[in-house]
Amino acid sequence: MLNFLVSLGLASALLLPAAAKAQDAADYPNKPVRIIVTVPPGGAVDLVTRMVAEELRKKFGQPFIVENRGAGAGVAAAEAVLASPPDGYLLMASQPAPITVIKMLFSNVNFDPAVFEPVVVMAKIPNVLLVKNDFPAKTAQEFLTYVKQNPGKVNFASQGVGTTTHLTGELFMTLTGTSLVHVPYRGTAPALNDLVAGHVDISFMEYSSAVQLHQNGRARIIAVASTARMAALPDIPTLGELGVPNFTSDTWNALSAPPKTPPAIIAKLNSAANEGLRSPEVQERFKSLNLTAGGGSPAEMGQFVREETARWSEVITRAGVKPQ
Repeated sequence: MLNFLVSLGLASALLLPAAAKAQDAADYPNKPVRIIVTVPPGGAVDLVTRMVAEELRKKFGQPFIVENRGAGAGVAAAEAVLASPPDGYLLMASQPAPITVIKMLFSNVNFDPAVFEPVVVMAKIPNVLLVKNDFPAKTAQEFLTYVKQNPGKVNFASQGVGTTTHLTGELFMTLTGTSLVHVPYRGTAPALNDLVAGHVDISFMEYSSAVQLHQNGRARIIAVASTARMAALPDIPTLGELGVPNFTSDTWNALSAPPKTPPAIIAKLNSAANEGLRSPEVQERFKSLNLTAGGGSPAEMGQFVREETARWSEVITRAGVKPQ
């Protein structure tokens, strides 16, 4: 009998953590949740995160507080999330680098980006080739000819090292055999401000951030990085049409959680985020901002992140980008 009671006690002790986790997931969230954004305010990632956070607030009845930590290409933000308890109360909203190729770009990265738990891809935005108004080339074909004839004389602005705008420029140089000078900024707004002012020549910028400048005549979109022409820009060619093979590039942003976050909490966040992304209000808002809503399961996001990691790792290797 004594042995039986001891065994029963041990079994109960082993079951307690699982029961506690299940209870935690059932009650989640019962206090405010913080979402750290890996870029400064003003860009698409920040905007999308705030819309999704509002939908989560409405669904769960708890504040989802958005914080921007744009320094160091998202390394500091990622480290803060990784150091937090895996309880769903600190999440990360990022562009690709912090959860894909960050270790290839920065020598001081001491974590594996693959350890983050995928929650959901929030949005995808095609990138475009945006040039300053007085750039000598007026068409995409003229641009390609110009940069080939002027190696090292054209610079391109990015949102920072490791962002999609940076890696898209590296991809362009690799596929065309051209040489551009990379000028990294800390976010979308300063990069575009300097392009409009004429301090930098071009940017492989996300469409949602570039389109208003194009429409207002403050800069020019002369090519798109999608597989087909965009319905909103029917007269603007793809770079593939100009003989740049396999050139496609999207900026995307996603919500991730610390490793070992309980699957039940991930599932609750994923379900609520998908519901929010499908809502008519968000769909209409995304449409007005030229954004494409994401969605899908955590497993689908995980597979997508692995594919993007492999793709951009190859670009970084072929371009010879050295870690900073």
